[in-house]
Amino acid sequence: MSRRGIITGWIKIILGLLVFSLGVHMTIYANIGLAPWDCLGMGIAKHTPLNYGIAMTLIAVTVLLIDLLLKERIGFGTVIDALLTGNFVQMFNSLDPLPENHNTWLGVGIMLGGFVFMALGMWIYMSAEQCCGPRDALLVGLGKRMPNVPIGIVEVLLWAVVLLGGYLLGGSVGIGTLISTFGAGLVMQLVYIVIHFEPRDLEHKDIITVAKVLAGKQS
Repeated sequence: MSRRGIITGWIKIILGLLVFSLGVHMTIYANIGLAPWDCLGMGIAKHTPLNYGIAMTLIAVTVLLIDLLLKERIGFGTVIDALLTGNFVQMFNSLDPLPENHNTWLGVGIMLGGFVFMALGMWIYMSAEQCCGPRDALLVGLGKRMPNVPIGIVEVLLWAVVLLGGYLLGGSVGIGTLISTFGAGLVMQLVYIVIHFEPRDLEHKDIITVAKVLAGKQS
């Protein structure tokens, strides 16, 4: 990894987050129910002066702090994700010129299309190899502390807690919530099969490693 490679990686992260955020916006525009984390963000926005983007940024930063307490690996990608993703989604939400969708089947199609953009954004973002987003790190951290529980079950439990919080705060829950919970991962896997991408083959570098390269102490 070189300094130029690191800077190029940051550009890829930002580009990937833009594509990913467009996908998230599409799942919100579908108007058939929100994914768990988005439901929480919208719920917080309903009860505070914050818009969705700032609410999601605060959630992401809070999760990032929890990741640090759990001693998970944090990279520049993790930090950039925490600071930018919610605000990028808010930008797309604010710029969207289309009328609100009220067709359930059209909403399902839009949501599935959103999953494709989310998967492509994650591919661009993760290929920079500067660690994953705060929520992924949290899932890994919780999984390590529940070694006898399958990671899929840990993820469902985490989503259930987040969704409950969002629902109690008035976040939108519907068929799209169910589709997001069980369908997003499937669409992501199908996209990665098509583009021949295997996330587990990546070798992520944390902030300390990248900082050493930038300081000229490591190549």
